[in-house]
Amino acid sequence: MPPGVGLLSDGWPGAAWGLLASALCGGVPALVIAVGVRSGRLDSRHIVDRSLRTRPLLVAVAAVVAALVLLAVLGAPPLLIATVGAMLAGLAVAVPVTLWWKISFHAAVTAGTVVVLSHVLPPVPALTTGAVITAVVCWARIRLTHHTWPQVLAGVAAGALPAWLVLSLSGV
Repeated sequence: MPPGVGLLSDGWPGAAWGLLASALCGGVPALVIAVGVRSGRLDSRHIVDRSLRTRPLLVAVAAVVAALVLLAVLGAPPLLIATVGAMLAGLAVAVPVTLWWKISFHAAVTAGTVVVLSHVLPPVPALTTGAVITAVVCWARIRLTHHTWPQVLAGVAAGALPAWLVLSLSGV
């Protein structure tokens, strides 16, 4: 999503900023999880065992903080900075919750993405399409028996509400 947000807000230079944000916010945590799975320290890329989530989530938070600082200091487009801020706000809600209850990060990321995209695309189609995609993701998490309805609904709230708040307060 960050390269798309960057492209829509600042053209090709914005897309390049978005690639940097994606590498830090998504690439670093994905690499840590892949190494953890390969070494046997993690049960799967979904980290089903909640007790194993702490270290990878702290790495994710650190990577998003690093991205946010780097983008702000180096002058990235404001909407992209706000987008990474929205990611951090979602993590600030979901990480503490998952330490005591299994919230759905898939639902949180999907819902947060929909909110961000509704700021750069026409809102009604983005929110309508996004609601359908979010519902399918939530249904799939339940169907796979990875989560319950309360866990995916909490994930939706943990992703959408902080993203909306950050983007609203940022004024972009």
